[in-house]
Amino acid sequence: MSAVPFDPFARTLFGQPRTLITLCLTEMWERFSYYGMRALLVLFMIAPTSEGGMGMSAVEAAGIYAVYVSLVYLTPLPGGWIGDRVLGPRRTVFVGGAVIAAGHIVLAIMGGSGLFLALFLIIIGTGLLKPNMTAMVGALYASRRDLSDAGFSIYYMGINLGAFLSPLVCGYLGQEVSWELGFGAAAVGMILALVQYGIGTRGMGDLGAKPENPLNHAERRRYGIGAAIGLLAAVGVVLLDLFVLHVSANVIELAITLVILLVPIAWFTRTLRAERGNTEQRNRVLVLLVLFCAAAVFWLVYDQAGSTVAIFAQEDTRNTVFGLDFPSSWFQSVNPLLIIALAPVMAIIWTALGVRGKQPGTAYKFAGGLLLVAVSMGVMVFAAQAAIDGKVAAMWLIAVFAIQTVGELMLSPVGMAAATRLSPPDRVSQTLGVWFLATSVGDAIGGRLAQFYDSLGQTAFFGMLGLIALVATFVVLALARPLGRLVQD
Repeated sequence: MSAVPFDPFARTLFGQPRTLITLCLTEMWERFSYYGMRALLVLFMIAPTSEGGMGMSAVEAAGIYAVYVSLVYLTPLPGGWIGDRVLGPRRTVFVGGAVIAAGHIVLAIMGGSGLFLALFLIIIGTGLLKPNMTAMVGALYASRRDLSDAGFSIYYMGINLGAFLSPLVCGYLGQEVSWELGFGAAAVGMILALVQYGIGTRGMGDLGAKPENPLNHAERRRYGIGAAIGLLAAVGVVLLDLFVLHVSANVIELAITLVILLVPIAWFTRTLRAERGNTEQRNRVLVLLVLFCAAAVFWLVYDQAGSTVAIFAQEDTRNTVFGLDFPSSWFQSVNPLLIIALAPVMAIIWTALGVRGKQPGTAYKFAGGLLLVAVSMGVMVFAAQAAIDGKVAAMWLIAVFAIQTVGELMLSPVGMAAATRLSPPDRVSQTLGVWFLATSVGDAIGGRLAQFYDSLGQTAFFGMLGLIALVATFVVLALARPLGRLVQD
């Protein structure tokens, strides 16, 4: 029995499709699990073994964290392809959520001994879930593109409600009770996401029910054989390293970084060649490429919050506000709390400007986001200088996260909406997978730069990051008008 055609605007709430609520709540619980575990990950790895941690150095922990986050945002590319061509977005989201839940359960039960297995499962599951969930949100606005920026801003608010709650719950349990209990709370969050999603999809008709461009029989056979060969090759490399080569972690991290850089290069090259006869779509892909590079620089700086900035919060910050002490992981809740407060405001602003025809182009929004993240690193420079004489006040980091939040709202939800608009029509999930690769590329490069955190010193390190973001700001501003000529924005 075929799915019933679905009109998302048949039932609305404040002008937005009601189905958006289901997708927002599902993503909220998924982000609760992800950010809850992420808030604890580096702190768990650098904690002494006598306190239940893994006893790693700050540089080693930051490197593992960077590779993990990079791969989390690399796997949405094949995950989007599976949604587009094999399972359809709706089923792919559910399978991905189940795999993520399994990863959190492994970490809660096995602790450090199960770290890499847990991270592997979470990486695979997130790759399946993330682009297909976003593609379903984009599909809601296929007939009303003028509302997509506002809709994605509301969706982004749902994401950050989960991100706000998770460090408070998982961070407190992990740092104050036991690491395993903190990771277990993240597992509960993912299970709640699956329950919410399973209930909500009953009223979605044909939304995301089938792949947009399903594989034919010959393609299924060809890709199936290729996947089997790839899996056997990966297992062989792992076994060879374990029993023969014993390659250092730094070499493995470098190899993964190179792969992460090569994947988007290959995708954009192939897509531009495929669209050679379609000037309009080729221009759209070129604009997407520029936005991709700008977003990669943004996330390179921004995602230091979970590694070097988290270490600074733990070791160089007085975690006290109004006389009350709190775990350093609670700093991770500042950004999502501000997003919850500011996302509706941004949605209202973009909607109002759009109605009046005065909304700034996507490139100008991106430039604003990059400028603000550069300013935030300037604040970190002053904080690092103040830390030379002892731990600094918590307000330094709160100011950093506040500045970054406004920048994020100018770039991230706007970027997701732009990716859905600029995508080739038969590859939306796949294109969103590529879009998330911008975070992967930024985090991979940021992880390599994090190795200089100790050797450069904190002041020079944060100053370097700020300079990178500032240069990117001026580049995007210089390209804004040419991009506008390629694609009306």
